[in-house]
Amino acid sequence: MMNRSVLVAGATGGLGSHIAARLAERGDRLTLIGRDAERLAALPFDGRREALDLRSPDACRAAVAAAVEHGGALDVVVNAIGVVAFGPVGELSVDVMEELFLTNTFVPIMLASAALPHLGRGGVIVNISGVIAEQNLPGMAAYGASKAAVRSFDEALAREARRGGIRVIDARPPHTETGLAGRAIAGVAPAMPTGLTPDAVAAVICAAIDGDVSDLPSSAFAPAD
Repeated sequence: MMNRSVLVAGATGGLGSHIAARLAERGDRLTLIGRDAERLAALPFDGRREALDLRSPDACRAAVAAAVEHGGALDVVVNAIGVVAFGPVGELSVDVMEELFLTNTFVPIMLASAALPHLGRGGVIVNISGVIAEQNLPGMAAYGASKAAVRSFDEALAREARRGGIRVIDARPPHTETGLAGRAIAGVAPAMPTGLTPDAVAAVICAAIDGDVSDLPSSAFAPAD
């Protein structure tokens, strides 16, 4: 039994819910963050539920405060929030580009900033930049750029946080069947091969949290032969 205090942002999402479920099985004390109170209530495992829109510094601080209060401390932060958009750059509106960076890039930075003062030695921050951060693709340029920014942020944050014994994991799983592509904020997803299952990706991420891994490239998610 791990018995850690864990904050899961995006706990109702296609990947966040699977990560939270696996951490619940380990006996962790979960604080579950999502924007929809009804979907949070429907999650089939224990945890404090907080309906918050983390696209503001105040909401990120409130999420961290809730986790500290519920768990008596804060040991792990998992950020599984994200939005996607498709289409040529010339067809993307400024509003869409702003939403991509606000959600995909600013939230990880703001949440880490709020969490760091409460994380001690052995603490872990997980951000999911995805395989797109390793190689961007036409029709996904702005989305890929927002995720590459997370990867760059994690690289530097890991060096800063290491002084305090805090581990930062940048996870870059290949395409995963979370349903995100069908909920694009703009454009239509191109045809893509079948992706990994969310549970398989969650298993790799949770094993990394339990261990001493500090980086999860796309190759780390390759199925075992």
